[in-house]
Amino acid sequence: MGRVPAGRANALGTLFLTVMTVCQVASGLSARPERFTGPIVLLLAACALAFASGAWGTARAAKAFGAAVLTGYAAEVAGVLTGFPFGEYRYSDVLWPQVGGVPVVVALAWGGMGLAAYAVASAVAPSRGWVRVCAGAGALTAWDLFLDPQMVRLGLWTWVRDGFYRGIPLSNFAGWLLVSALVMGVVTLAVGHGRGGAPARGLLVLYTVMAVMETVAFAAVFDPPDPVVAAAGGITMGAFAALAWRRSWPR
Repeated sequence: MGRVPAGRANALGTLFLTVMTVCQVASGLSARPERFTGPIVLLLAACALAFASGAWGTARAAKAFGAAVLTGYAAEVAGVLTGFPFGEYRYSDVLWPQVGGVPVVVALAWGGMGLAAYAVASAVAPSRGWVRVCAGAGALTAWDLFLDPQMVRLGLWTWVRDGFYRGIPLSNFAGWLLVSALVMGVVTLAVGHGRGGAPARGLLVLYTVMAVMETVAFAAVFDPPDPVVAAAGGITMGAFAALAWRRSWPR
């Protein structure tokens, strides 16, 4: 498999992104928002794959996505069975199918946002290996400032012990940083060091849209709204997105 023509890949990615955004809006307005979780994650994954294929070629994009999915899935299985690295938690039976106690869409979410965070890191540090890994780990963990509070309020998973951030323990975010760094590492190997700095602006758009949509949702759409989560996630993801756009824009 070779490189998908950039125009075609971007058009496909834009289509998936548009439909995903519509689903996110519908989810925020629905009395049963959990029903939209699976479709939103599938569209997220498809969008990331399309944009990545245009930037890196279909084979590299598929390899990078698969590596991120498997890494995230392995971490989730370990977390469910042992409590490491995130802390003790368990999934409800809302998200199906599940393999080894982990919903498949959770693994796909690691893949989709893993590629988006990698694109952010590549823009921030295009030629610095460890700096890029750290930036990508931070960008991906920033998303969880939105993700965990939202999924907990929907009853998709529960924590055995309450934590300081909307009932989520600090160990969760330490675990996210660790697993996100591993995801950045495997994606780097899959994409290839020489392509780490290749522009992937479609993935930057995806990351930015996720930041904006989640901020608006927590600030004004969810009932009740949560300005603390809106500020924490919006400022953190927004900072990574702003820096990535600033570094990637032609001078």
